[in-house]
Amino acid sequence: MASPITTSTGLGSGLDVSSIVTALVNADKSAKQTQINTQTTLNTAKISAVGSLKSALTTFQTAMTTLKSTTTPAFSGFAATSSATSVLTATSDNTAVNGSYSVTVKNLATSSKVASASFAGGATSAIPSGTLKISQNGTDYDVTIPSGATLQSTRDAINTTLQTKGITANIVTDTNGSRLVIGSTTTGAGSDISVSGIAGLEIDGSTKMDGTTTSAGYIGSLAADATVEIDGLTVTSASNTISQAVGGLNMTLVAASTTPVTVTVANNTAGLKTSLQSFIDAYNGLITSINTLTKATEDSDGNLTVAAALTGDSMPRSLIAAVRNELVAPGAGSSLSVLAQLGIRTSQSDGTLSLDSTKFTAAMDKGLGGEIQTLFNGTDSTNGLISRMSAAIEPYTKAGDGILAQRSTNLSKQKSDLADQQDALDLRITNLTAMLTAKYNAMDLLVGQMKATATSITSFFDTLNAQQSNS
Repeated sequence: MASPITTSTGLGSGLDVSSIVTALVNADKSAKQTQINTQTTLNTAKISAVGSLKSALTTFQTAMTTLKSTTTPAFSGFAATSSATSVLTATSDNTAVNGSYSVTVKNLATSSKVASASFAGGATSAIPSGTLKISQNGTDYDVTIPSGATLQSTRDAINTTLQTKGITANIVTDTNGSRLVIGSTTTGAGSDISVSGIAGLEIDGSTKMDGTTTSAGYIGSLAADATVEIDGLTVTSASNTISQAVGGLNMTLVAASTTPVTVTVANNTAGLKTSLQSFIDAYNGLITSINTLTKATEDSDGNLTVAAALTGDSMPRSLIAAVRNELVAPGAGSSLSVLAQLGIRTSQSDGTLSLDSTKFTAAMDKGLGGEIQTLFNGTDSTNGLISRMSAAIEPYTKAGDGILAQRSTNLSKQKSDLADQQDALDLRITNLTAMLTAKYNAMDLLVGQMKATATSITSFFDTLNAQQSNS
């Protein structure tokens, strides 16, 4: 918008109207503009700081989730290894004990797969309407087959209805025609599938299909349990996961083999140290981020007077207090209940953690490794250190009504209010500039008119005096 201030010197008065109006406008604007600028700068810094704090908490939560994983436990006091992972893999929990076991996988657990009699018309063969009953392990599953159904639409109906139950169907075509083949992810003896209810699709899951056109039944072999020998003792399982046949040891069977596999359980010293360091790194990352956002820095004179975005803010102080309270609170363990017993120390200068390797090794030598998982993961879903820390920061990270979410909302509203204040100030200054410019221009015009009148009067008297002098 073009400035309404006249840039030239007043023709009538000789005054610099532009400079006068600018000075008056700036004097009126200065205090409010300084306030808006200061608040805007602080608001922008706080919005950025809250975003950084959210990011730091998200990173911390992700690390805690990884460390609490049940599929790849991070704090197992013992580590199980298999001499042939192509045959079986092994994991252990905090109830395991040191030992070595000879394991032979006789056979894997298998599931049921059955086929119907063949249909010469292929996938488009007509199927009578009705209710197809698929039975497994004493449970009947009903699939509605509407009129006009074909072998293909029957397959689709089975998959739509029972896929979440682990039962699926497909069509296999051989020289005799097309067969409906039904399989299951459920393994173990007695889990054979039988089909009834619709003519042409009946399958006796206990009868072997011989490949003839009218033959229906199981393909290959009946569903079977897994069989393994552990140190010469036979163990069976309906699945290919052998849990707690040996205390604290879980084995996943991959393939049958006549060659024994050696499974060894030993202290997980190296793994635990790595996991503890991961926990320390995650915690230190959060604390360092909070320190950066809250700690004042030195000015040119060396005084701590340069405030950070959240210096003096009670919210990050409350967050740190909540996390540290859980860090030092006794855990669910018995002989191991606090981190200090593992050699984890807190820096008095910045609150970060460090691991004393000597003290950690001494703790492992005392047999405390088996209780580390209990300390971190707890005996239930709430009393482990990781769960308690996650609960401590949840009020800050919750979407919607969480502390950080509310703070972000308030800061965004403040940002909008400051923008409205700036617009209002700009409008007022524009109007004030126009008003003062008009007034000073009018004054200049009046002064010019008065000067012209004075000049005219002076000229008149000069002329009159001249005439009198000549007469």
